[in-house]
Amino acid sequence: QVQLVESGGGLVQAGGSLRLSCAATARAFSTYGTGWFRQAPGKEREFVAAMSSRGSSTDYADSVKGRFSISRDNAQRSVYLQMNSLKSEDTAIYYCAVSLRAYGGSYRNNYIYWGQGTQVTVSS
Repeated sequence: QVQLVESGGGLVQAGGSLRLSCAATARAFSTYGTGWFRQAPGKEREFVAAMSSRGSSTDYADSVKGRFSISRDNAQRSVYLQMNSLKSEDTAIYYCAVSLRAYGGSYRNNYIYWGQGTQVTVSS
């Protein structure tokens, strides 16, 4: 069974940066699409970013375009989310996810495996 272990969350001041990491156990990771989602208190889980298996296709939520960047290292079976110019509204639990598709896009149902979540808190 595929497991995803997230790390890198924490407390950061507004305007700062943080990089989230997610390590997967899947042997076929290099063929799977990856994504990041987040959920703030009282809010629904929302799409943040996605990347295809080889990194050729990406998509970002409008709220994070120009500030966040998704990347992956298939040799390490890992996916990353670099977050810059953080705002208080970025405060949420962030989840990495893996799709059996080569590209999962922004649709939550395309993702089969999910990490446990890592808390990101941005102070103003």
